[in-house]
Amino acid sequence: MYICLEGIDGSGKSTQIKMLKEWFATIGQQVFMVKEPTESDIGKLLRNMLESTRATEDNFQNTLALLFAADRTVLMEDIMKAEFQGKVVISDRCFYSSIVYQNDGEWISQINKHAKKPDITILLDLDVETALHRCDGTDQFENRDFLEKVREKYLELAKKENFFVINANNGLNKVNDDIKRILSPNFGICL
Repeated sequence: MYICLEGIDGSGKSTQIKMLKEWFATIGQQVFMVKEPTESDIGKLLRNMLESTRATEDNFQNTLALLFAADRTVLMEDIMKAEFQGKVVISDRCFYSSIVYQNDGEWISQINKHAKKPDITILLDLDVETALHRCDGTDQFENRDFLEKVREKYLELAKKENFFVINANNGLNKVNDDIKRILSPNFGICL
C-alpha cells in the first residue's frame, strides 16, 4: 500500500510519518519511507533552490515543477520495489504538492503523469498562523499569503481527489489517532 501525507509546511507530516512507522512495526508491517524532495542529486538541488528569494516567481516555479517531476521518477522504482516486497510505503508529499505549490495544475499533472498515485492520501489541514509558528522560515514558501493560497488549493484538491482531511490543529496524539482510524481497516484492525 502506498500512503501519502500532504499539507502545508509545518502541518506535522514528518512527525506523523515517524509515529506511523512505529505503529506499523507494532502490527507487523514493514515500512518504506519516502520524502520529497529526495536525497538524490536532484533533491539536493531542489532543497537549495527552495531557499532562493526567487522561489515563488512564475518562471522559477516552472523550473521547480520540472525538477520535482524528475526527482519523482527517481522514486517510482523504489516505491514499486517496496510494494512488491510487501512493504507499506509512506510518503511525505507526492505530486499533489506540486499541483498546489506550483502554478498551472493541468501542466503539473501532465509532467507527473508517470508518477504513481497514492492508494490513500491524507491531508493534514492546519491554519496558516500555526504553520508559520512551527516553520523555521528558511524557504520562500513559508510566508502567510503564499501558504493561505496553498492551503485553499489543498482543500479544493482534497474534495476533487477524495483525500482524507484531518484537523492538524489538534494535539499530536489526536492527529495520530485520527490517521490510524483511517488506515486501520485496510490492515484488518479495529480501533
